[in-house]
Amino acid sequence: MTTEKKLPFISILLPAYNEELIIEKSVGIIVDYLESKKDKYLWEILIINDGSKDKTGIFADALAVSHKNVRVIHHTVNLNLGRALQTGFKNANGDIIVVLDIDLSYSEDHIEKLVDTQITTEADIVIASPYMKKGKVTGVPFVRALLSRTVNRFMRFAAQEKFSTFTGMVRAYRAGFIKKLNLKTKDFEINPEILYKAMILRARIVEIPAHLDWTYQNSAGKKRTSSMRILSTFYSGLMAGFIFRPYIFFLGFGFLLLLISIYVIGWIFINIFQIYPTVPLVAGYFDERFSKAVGLVFQQRPHAFFIGGITLMLAIQVLSLGFLSLQSKRYFEEMFHINSSILKATDFGDRK
Repeated sequence: MTTEKKLPFISILLPAYNEELIIEKSVGIIVDYLESKKDKYLWEILIINDGSKDKTGIFADALAVSHKNVRVIHHTVNLNLGRALQTGFKNANGDIIVVLDIDLSYSEDHIEKLVDTQITTEADIVIASPYMKKGKVTGVPFVRALLSRTVNRFMRFAAQEKFSTFTGMVRAYRAGFIKKLNLKTKDFEINPEILYKAMILRARIVEIPAHLDWTYQNSAGKKRTSSMRILSTFYSGLMAGFIFRPYIFFLGFGFLLLLISIYVIGWIFINIFQIYPTVPLVAGYFDERFSKAVGLVFQQRPHAFFIGGITLMLAIQVLSLGFLSLQSKRYFEEMFHINSSILKATDFGDRK
């Protein structure tokens, strides 16, 4: 007696905001690709129309009518990427959820790479990374690519993890994991937030090389956000990176100030002991002679005492903040882990 092998059921999640220029063509490309893999996967496409002000919602509904595997959920107002993803995670029916950018800046063949990696590694998250070894970036303006690389390298340093891409949206998630992950960010910071909380829970995270290519979206006339939005996203990325290891910045800066203060104070003491033998012996006590030597050095270089004292006080303050942030972070991670365990009752939900 033979048992028919159950095909993996994948949900392709497409957040969309004002995408009327490309939504029909992009979804058509993805549908054709998934149809070519119908012997390998069961699938659905879930479009989250995030309060678009153009005809995105109308076109999305038409696609849902013409393709039985396409569904649409509408936000009446723009709630931003974080809320769109949370809506998608909640309503996806698949065992594996693949998030794609609707402009296909990561081509449709990344679906198979992400899903197959998730299946073979049993990972909770698979990241498509253009910044790791063998990854590639094409057609992205130099300044934008530079800012993106900078933010991701900063996050890698802050997180002290091996991953190269923290801000990327294109990923595959095990549905049992992502549906039960408590998320609160409403904008682009949701992507590093997911990784941060997944790391706390010791989730299995795998990164694969990917090709970030703007050729298709540029040819379709799709324009990216303004320079102000790019800078805002860059700033948000830096702030998101800060949550990974906030204490290392306080401790690093604090130790730098401490080294400066030690150098200045050390230099002061060297000068004191150099001048000490020349101070007349007024009394037979060391402290009086030493205090006179200190006074003479102070008269010669009062700025050294000021700099040494100020940097020492600042070093103590900043180091104290570092140790407090370390303690607070550990409390947060422990409470998040405990609460997640209570809510899930099993390890990240039933594995499928």
